[in-house]
Amino acid sequence: MAKGQTRVHEEVKRTGRGFVALVRKNIRLILAVIAGFVFLALLEDVLEGEAMKLDAAAYSFFVLGMRSDAITPLMEAFTAIATPVSLLVIWMVAAAFAPGRRVGFAMVLNFVCTIGLNLLLKSLVQRPRPADIALVAETGYSFPSGHSMLAMAFFGFFVYLIWHYERDNLQKWVWSIAFSLIIVMMGVSRIYLGVHYASDVLAGFCVSILWLVLYTALICPLLLPTASELEAERREDTSEPS
Repeated sequence: MAKGQTRVHEEVKRTGRGFVALVRKNIRLILAVIAGFVFLALLEDVLEGEAMKLDAAAYSFFVLGMRSDAITPLMEAFTAIATPVSLLVIWMVAAAFAPGRRVGFAMVLNFVCTIGLNLLLKSLVQRPRPADIALVAETGYSFPSGHSMLAMAFFGFFVYLIWHYERDNLQKWVWSIAFSLIIVMMGVSRIYLGVHYASDVLAGFCVSILWLVLYTALICPLLLPTASELEAERREDTSEPS
């Protein structure tokens, strides 16, 4: 009996390890499938003009329940991260510390493509913004949220780079959590300030997840340096006369 239980226990452990390994190996595909399903479901409701429980719940919580003179400046600060000047400064700092010379270009290409994709989707869907509740002035269509798409694509790419190049596991998790919080708070700020529905924000996140999966799988291998190329660049830099 004891031996039988031990064998079952070991089999369960092997199955669990195999499942975890399978998930890790296919994590990008899993994320893409989930993001695509959620985006299509939201898009269907938007095109049909249906009032969403998600939007009503978010309005009640973030707009009716949270708005205050103390919180509003904080939300404005998070939404301002996506301004061109702020992103340019962040890009310059990140590119300065990035491994290799091509990482900065990969970041810019990711940024430009995300903006183009957002403008294309907004022009196709043409969903009006929420009416009469905005605390800041915004123009253009609402679905999907441009700030949310930029947040996920821009800082999500940072997370990818960290896991691609950083060797210290603690650093990986610290920076990943920090950037994830920024992404979430930028999305929340758009709902709080009344310039987007929650479905706009969630759709923006989903589109950029899909984009990042494709970008990191198909384009980044052509742009980003390998470990051996990085080492060659470092030797070249150190051998250049001062």
